[in-house]
Amino acid sequence: MQTRIDFLKVSPAAMKTMLDMEAYLAKSSIERPLLHLIKMRVSQINGCAYCLDMHSKDARNEGETEQRLYALDAWREAPFYSARERAAFAWAEALTLVAQSHAPDAEFEAARAEFSESELVDLSLAVVAINGWNRLSIGFRAQAGNYRPPATARMSSAVAH
Repeated sequence: MQTRIDFLKVSPAAMKTMLDMEAYLAKSSIERPLLHLIKMRVSQINGCAYCLDMHSKDARNEGETEQRLYALDAWREAPFYSARERAAFAWAEALTLVAQSHAPDAEFEAARAEFSESELVDLSLAVVAINGWNRLSIGFRAQAGNYRPPATARMSSAVAH
C-alpha cells in the first residue's frame, strides 16, 4: 500500500493544531501510560496500523509490559488492568463507536467514578485526538513500521500522536 498524501508536509498549519492538542494532552491530567493504552485501544477499534505501530513502540519505550499490550483487545477478560484503566477503555470505546453506542450512561458513570470532571474532559479529548489521527493515517495510508520512538526512554517532552 502506498501513501496517498503526506499530510504532515502538505498541511503544516492544520497539523500544528493537531500537534498542539497532543502537547496539551502530554501535560494533561491523564497519566502517560494510560494515554498510550487509550491510543492503542482506539487504534485497535479503528484498525489503524500506523498508530498501533507508533503507540505500541512508545508504550514499550516508556515501560509498558508486553503482556498488557498484547491483551489490550481483550481487556474485559484480562486481570491486569486497574478499575481506572477499565473505565477509561469503556469510555474510549463508547466515544469511538458513538454512532452505535451513543455514549451510554453506564460507561459514563463508570468513568465518572474513576475520573474527576476535568480528567473526563481530558480523557475525552485524548479519544477525540487519536480518532482524528486514525482517520488521517488510514485515509491517507500512512505507512506502518517506520516510526521510531524518542531515543531516551520516558522522554516526557516528546510529542507524538
